[in-house]
Amino acid sequence: MTLLPVENVQDYPRPPRLERVNQPLRVVFAGVEIANADAGAAWRVLETHHAPTYYLPPDAVLAAALVASARETWCEWKGRAAYVDLVLNGRRARNAGWFYPAPTARFEAIRDHVAFYATSVDAAYVGDIRVLPQPGDFYGGWVTPNLTGKIKGAIGTTHW
Repeated sequence: MTLLPVENVQDYPRPPRLERVNQPLRVVFAGVEIANADAGAAWRVLETHHAPTYYLPPDAVLAAALVASARETWCEWKGRAAYVDLVLNGRRARNAGWFYPAPTARFEAIRDHVAFYATSVDAAYVGDIRVLPQPGDFYGGWVTPNLTGKIKGAIGTTHW
């Protein structure tokens, strides 16, 4: 069983910090494991009041399930994000994941790494822990039972 240290999201930094993930990560969509990263292969971004956002390396993701989307967003810390739909076994999840094709220098390590919204996939795991989605429809953090503090994203919390 995966044991994660207790972390208070209010203690996470701003600007955000990038760190390696010490657990394996898995993502399942349309009954297929579409992403599987070994411990130490992925990254997570930690930002005040956010659940960690996990970025899986491109070689850990089933590229055939990704279809480019027209959606783009801007992050003041990481730069321009490009989005992908997941399309597999007759299912489509629009804008289910995103990546940074040309991130800022500080976040160069996550270039082309893919993050997925937990709401858009069948299941996502940190080790053997099934994650919950960060509240709201914008943030893509993965909530695990070890997190404490107020997590941003629910109605009334988006402009803290």
